[in-house]
Amino acid sequence: MSDRIQITRDGGVADVRLNRPEKMNALDPDMFEALNRSAEELADDPTLRCVVLSGEGRSFCAGLDFSSFQAMGSGDRPARSDDERTDPIADTGGRITHRGQQAVYGWTELPVPVIAAVHGHALGGGIQLALGADIRFVHPEAKLSVLEIRWGLIPDMTGTQALVNLVGLDVAKELTFTGRMVSGAEAVELGLCTHLSDDPRADALALATEIAAKSPHAVRAAKRLFNAAPKQSTAEGFASERREIGALIGSPNQVEQVTAFFEKREPSFIDPA
Repeated sequence: MSDRIQITRDGGVADVRLNRPEKMNALDPDMFEALNRSAEELADDPTLRCVVLSGEGRSFCAGLDFSSFQAMGSGDRPARSDDERTDPIADTGGRITHRGQQAVYGWTELPVPVIAAVHGHALGGGIQLALGADIRFVHPEAKLSVLEIRWGLIPDMTGTQALVNLVGLDVAKELTFTGRMVSGAEAVELGLCTHLSDDPRADALALATEIAAKSPHAVRAAKRLFNAAPKQSTAEGFASERREIGALIGSPNQVEQVTAFFEKREPSFIDPA
């Protein structure tokens, strides 16, 4: 993996930081590859309990590297295209996403909660990356935008799906049609982000530590249910609840949770196999 992303661990919490501060963590081919590989490697770690996703320097992520837009203005093809023969980022590899989409969706489908800490700018692909997380802390003065319309484009890194789920169809359309800049404060009002914070990374890490102390099987089951909910009928959703609760009741971690509560001590959980 390139040095585009740094990961440190504290128990079950992975602190994942985009590491291209001189370019405001803009997305270039190496960053796309690093995002994909990092999510893939973390997904295979049974000791993982929670992830915090943030950016080094003065911004979370400024979106696609500006050189790609300059190339478009000259009539050249951008670094990304729909041709899998010439563009490795467009390769689906048999998934429902290509590599550009998977750079976001990999965090959405990670089996544990992902918390984004947004400061500075989250523009275009940057805001889509933040929307791929489960929970978002944002600085009040952060600047967020579905900026693709500035370049005659549309959000294409799973953002159209995430926007509708979070803010509703009308607001999703307005933000996409206009590309207007939204402050962190307004982002929370609209539902783009979850919490305002003067120190998003510190607050995200604190919440991640709290989540990591819960039963990992229950947390993973809850994420599966919520991720699947928009795609399922009501009957399918209820059936999924029954399956998940059936697997949890009487399991070692569930018994430990109940026992620890009545013994007034911290539970000691086993990691998923």
